[in-house]
Amino acid sequence: MEEISMILDMVKQEMDAAIKHLDHAFQKIRAGRASTSMVQDVMVEYYGALTPINQVANISVPDAMTISIQPWDRTAINAIEKAIINSNLGFAPSNNGEYIILNVPPLTEERRRDLAKQAKAETEQTKVTIRNARQDGMKELKKLDGVSEDLIKDAEEKIQQLTDKYVKLSDEHLKIKDADIFKI
Repeated sequence: MEEISMILDMVKQEMDAAIKHLDHAFQKIRAGRASTSMVQDVMVEYYGALTPINQVANISVPDAMTISIQPWDRTAINAIEKAIINSNLGFAPSNNGEYIILNVPPLTEERRRDLAKQAKAETEQTKVTIRNARQDGMKELKKLDGVSEDLIKDAEEKIQQLTDKYVKLSDEHLKIKDADIFKI
């Protein structure tokens, strides 16, 4: 039935979105190597407006422990530096008047454990979102009128299979991220 397939599509889309969100959250959890994604969410006050850092500067990674930020407008260098400090990323920016250098400190064992906990918390939140999508789908199925119980039971089984698949997928993503965090 068309209504059932629409409900299944909705549930699958919500679960896909949860996994995409998890991947985005994992990008922010650094694993010892410098990456442009570490600063991608920094907002710079530029001519009175909050602007994403990548719209006011060129961001590059010259080596595994350094992020280089070169503003297109040199007058913005202090605003960028201030935004990085205020973002609580744990970096001490240094600038030479032309560009900003962020030295990414090597991770301590304790910091790695904290990052692993953070990754696990993100994964648990993703699982909650996946289960909520399942619950929403089940509620929508119960609202259907004039649909045989067999069709609803089949759809409920499909939703449960999707839920199991996506929970397992989020665990696999966590396993990969953990390996990345603890790799020295």
